[in-house]
This record gives sequence, C-alpha cells and structure tokens, in this order.
Amino acid sequence: MSGNDEQIEYWNGAVGERWAAFQDVLDKALGAISDAALAFAAARPGERALDIGCGCGTTTFALAKAVGPGGSVTGVDISEPMLKVARGRGAGVNFMKADAATHLFHPTHDLVFSRFGVMFFADPGGAFANIRKSLKPHGRLAFVCWRNAQENLWASAPIAAARPLLPPQEPMDPFAPGPFAFADDARLKAILTGAGYRDIRIEKLDTIMNMGATLDDAAEQSLRVGPLSRAAADLDEKTRTDIRKAVREALAPFATSAGITPPAACWLVGAES
Repeated sequence: MSGNDEQIEYWNGAVGERWAAFQDVLDKALGAISDAALAFAAARPGERALDIGCGCGTTTFALAKAVGPGGSVTGVDISEPMLKVARGRGAGVNFMKADAATHLFHPTHDLVFSRFGVMFFADPGGAFANIRKSLKPHGRLAFVCWRNAQENLWASAPIAAARPLLPPQEPMDPFAPGPFAFADDARLKAILTGAGYRDIRIEKLDTIMNMGATLDDAAEQSLRVGPLSRAAADLDEKTRTDIRKAVREALAPFATSAGITPPAACWLVGAES
C-alpha cells in the first residue's frame, strides 16, 4: 500500500463500522471539544465551508446552522460507514466520499474546518497544500487536534493500566499518521508554513472527555475507540474482562457528577490561505 491507502482501508472496515455505531457516545464524549473548536472557527452567515474528516456529520450540521440558508457546507470523509450515518441524519448538507489529500478542490470556500480529521495523512505537507486549494484568497483554516498522549489521560491512563495484560507493543513513530501525529506544535507550524498558509496561530485547549456516566461505560469506551482499542483488539474475552477492571480503577479518580471526565489536551489551529 502507498499514500493514504492504509487509512482508507482502516476507516472503511471494522473500525469505521464501530465508530458509526458508536456515534451517539462519541458525540457526547467530544462535546466540550466540539463546542470549543466550532467557536474558534467562527463560521459566519453566508459562508461556504468544508468539514474535513467529517465522520458521522455532527460538526458538519453545526457548521450548516452557523452559515445559515445563505451559506453551504460540504462534509468530506474517506469512511463510507460513517458517511452513511451522516447522510441519514438530515437534509441541507452535502456529503462527499473523498480523500482530502488528493481530491481536486476548487478555490470556492471561505472556511475549512476539521475536528480530529487531519492527523492521518501519509504526507501531511502535501495534504494541507492540496486542502489550501479549496480556499478563496484569505480563506480560513481552523481545526482541532490532540496534543501528546501523556497530557490526554482519557487515552494514556487506560492503556497504562492495561499494559501488564497486553502483548508487547512496538514503539510508535510519533510522527506517523495517527491521533497524536501533531502533538509537536513546532512541527505542525512548519508543515502549515511549508504548505503555503499564513497567519498561523496554535492555541492550547485544555478540557475534558466525557467517557460516560459510569466507570463501566468508560472502560467499555476505552476498549472500543482510542489507543487501547487497537492494542487489545485480538485478545480473548477473559483478558478483556481483566482489562476492564484495571481501566475502571485507573479512571476512578476522574468520576464527577457529570460522568467520567478525564483531561483532554488539544491544539486549536488557525491559519489563512
């Protein structure tokens, strides 16, 4: 495989199906982050917007509400299972199955937005340069991505608790396509600069993930999405039961009246074409 083929296969297989089925849970988990990212993007009435890596369409419909009937929004994703969910959620929004890294865009958009949809490119510099072709002069790029795993205890605490029960894990290339590929803000800025963007700003967002009402919910979410889900995918049910117990204990300190809410650490990234 080359280019983004591996990611396309990944998000059109069992993982894409699982995320599509888990849409309501993920929307709640990412609610605080979504609100912050959409406020940062500040879509305006009448604008034309692209939502890159739109998934099941939650942020796409939010953008459509912001731009109003005089604007338009197109959600772009490589995952047919998630796009199927998105298309079934309502009218007034366009959805397109396409690889944003290579799709032939035209400079007709005021805003390109993404919630965790831009960290999976095999060639991020080339992908962002291609995405820039979709923007009008002085068009805006706005997205949210994860900082490092250690700051994101929703991801790092469960996998650390489960590590004694997991098979040996090969060290990950920190710059490989994946959720934490843009943890290094200096590298991220260099990628965007090289892709031709101007007025780049990268701001910290410190917030929470809502992993469910109970510790059982949180443990199950950890085994369905995120780093632990990949590491534990092929384990037998007894081991997975032991992992659930370990994860419940690890996440217990984050229990609040609003649910299980460990820290989430993100970058809010803005730029102009």
